[in-house]
Amino acid sequence: MINQLTGGLEFPKRKENDNSDFDLDQSSKYDININFNPVPSTLPLEERINLIKLIGEEIIREEDLKKLLTEKQFPICYDGFEPSGRLHIAEGIFRILNVNRLVKAGCVFVFWIADLFALMNNKMGGDLEKIKLVGRYYIEIWKAAGLDLRNVKFLWASEEINKNPKEYWSTVIDIASKTKLDRMKQCSQAIGRTNNEDYCFLQASHIFYPCMQITDILYLNVDICQLGLDQKEINVVAEEYYDKIKKDKPIIISHHMLIGLGIHASNQKMSKGDPENAIFMEDSIQEVKSKIIGSYFVEQDINSPVVEYIKYIIFPVNSKFLLKREEKYGGNVEYTSYNDFEKDFLAGETSPPDIKYSVIDAINAILEPVRKHFENDPYAKSLIESVKKFQIRYATPIH
Repeated sequence: MINQLTGGLEFPKRKENDNSDFDLDQSSKYDININFNPVPSTLPLEERINLIKLIGEEIIREEDLKKLLTEKQFPICYDGFEPSGRLHIAEGIFRILNVNRLVKAGCVFVFWIADLFALMNNKMGGDLEKIKLVGRYYIEIWKAAGLDLRNVKFLWASEEINKNPKEYWSTVIDIASKTKLDRMKQCSQAIGRTNNEDYCFLQASHIFYPCMQITDILYLNVDICQLGLDQKEINVVAEEYYDKIKKDKPIIISHHMLIGLGIHASNQKMSKGDPENAIFMEDSIQEVKSKIIGSYFVEQDINSPVVEYIKYIIFPVNSKFLLKREEKYGGNVEYTSYNDFEKDFLAGETSPPDIKYSVIDAINAILEPVRKHFENDPYAKSLIESVKKFQIRYATPIH
């Protein structure tokens, strides 16, 4: 439905006789940006640059960072999140670590809550109000897990697009008209919809999706795209479009993708699709223990997922890793450097069971504030209860 005043899209409201077992009205009472009050960084320029460089497994136009941080007080960074179910530790803790580094460096980070994109992918049965509740669940997790909220702004894609629909949709159409269909099909892999052999299963919305994602970058006037390496293909197409319209390109900082816990995880990113392949942010102590004990692990293989947890989550959060072991095996060892741990690990001086049980304790300690928030805060508790029901109800994708 088109709003006759703004030209933006409108979506049907829940019917009066809908017997849904959650309170849709309660969510509107919470201002998601109540803590937004940007403060500039007081760190020296080189330290700010080094903080940002810590994030990127790959950085495009790294040489422009110094100029950007010198000339602009609050550079705009962004990443998009499709509210599509429970939030796992890579999207939770790992994402927070990277955003907090950008905030400390003086950037403003935009969490683009891609509710309209989730609607296009038929998440939550294509119900935008349910999708928004999932988005608010994400925000509650990020807050509880230690996100520095001063320089962080949460924006709903559906609402922001409707503020200037002519500009947004004109750009989408222009991108589509200037890009070959095969290039957009390749981008469909970045949104997890298909592989090279499955293009026949694409829906038309999956072609619009990357056009809109590229538009987001322009629409938000982004200085830094801080996305995962899995979004590289979309970034490449965006760069091609920037060249065609002769516009200065944003800096692209692509972070590492944490692998899943399963036995074939060495070439898989963490996914919500298999609940045993990822640790979710409000998993119980026992669930964390069970998943890590059962995780894929090869001695002296630094690509084992548990070792990735140590490198990318435990060390950055705690600045140390306590390897617990019995006195007869030398007692506990506290590592203050990942490189020191890796050296012992590769030399075979660590035991897989000791590593796994130590990681269990460390991860559970990191997740405990999130668990407490969802246990003790009535609003957060109602959100997670709804999200878990949505996950069960809409577990089977519609093709």
